[in-house]
Amino acid sequence: MDEQLDGAAAGNTMDRIDQFRIFTRVVEAASFTRAAQSLGLPRSSVSAAVLELEKRLDARLLHRTTRRVSLSQDGRVFYERCLQLLADVAAVEELFRPAAGPTGTLRIDAPGRIGRLIIAPALPAFLDRYPGVNIELGVTDRPVDLIADSVDCVVRVGPQRDSGLIARPIGELPLINVASPAYLARHGVPGTPADLDAHVAVNYAPPSGGRAEPWEWIEDGALHARPMAARVTVNNAEASIACCLAGLGLIQIPAYDVADYLKAGDLVEVMPAWRPQPLPIMLLYPERRHAPHRLQLFADWLVALLRRQTLAPVTTPRQTTS
Repeated sequence: MDEQLDGAAAGNTMDRIDQFRIFTRVVEAASFTRAAQSLGLPRSSVSAAVLELEKRLDARLLHRTTRRVSLSQDGRVFYERCLQLLADVAAVEELFRPAAGPTGTLRIDAPGRIGRLIIAPALPAFLDRYPGVNIELGVTDRPVDLIADSVDCVVRVGPQRDSGLIARPIGELPLINVASPAYLARHGVPGTPADLDAHVAVNYAPPSGGRAEPWEWIEDGALHARPMAARVTVNNAEASIACCLAGLGLIQIPAYDVADYLKAGDLVEVMPAWRPQPLPIMLLYPERRHAPHRLQLFADWLVALLRRQTLAPVTTPRQTTS
């Protein structure tokens, strides 16, 4: 009889841990449906698990609407304790399986060209080192809601508004001014910002909408900006580079993005003494006290990779265009 009670108690404990995992995923996804999809469970099972949890605690943990799920005051306190408990469970389990290493899936998001040109080609080295970890890599230039989309971390470039996320600085991304030899042969080589009146740019407007970004440069330690005439405006880096290669205008672009084109002579740096202000690049996480060990390992690997690949200076061969 005692053995049966012990078994039932152990089963209940395991059920509760599973319920805690389900509850935290619902909170992070802000949706029962998205949480069920990410867990590979029926939506009804996810809903039932949370309802049972609320019944046992005699507390309303979530506010439910037709569009979104949000934490109640009690739910916020309980969510923080769940995160701590689940992190402790994961840490204890890893103590007894050091040979196996970390396990589980990481959901990562990065800007398009960083994801395709830098992260994806380097992933085999990380996955070979940690065979128990799987990666879901999102490659997009649109903002991602880490909580609603259940994303573990994102790479972001540029100033970030205070979003309640934890930011891990990686460094500053150098930007340069470039044009194609064909464009320079037709319009001449700008030597200073004063020459820009005689030139056109391929303007960039953010995918989220808004005006085209101005042309910027640092002079005497101060940031200067001016609008540029343009025949073409684009909303992503791929299109900006393609239009520049086609001779449609000057662009300002991260140096790593065009390193191969510079080396091949397909693009030429202009006005090197009047470069734009470098952009901060960082890794963003949800605000958690205990990040999974696999996320910590991936973050360390990714930060080292990005510093090595994106922050190194680009040397451009001298070229003249008449």
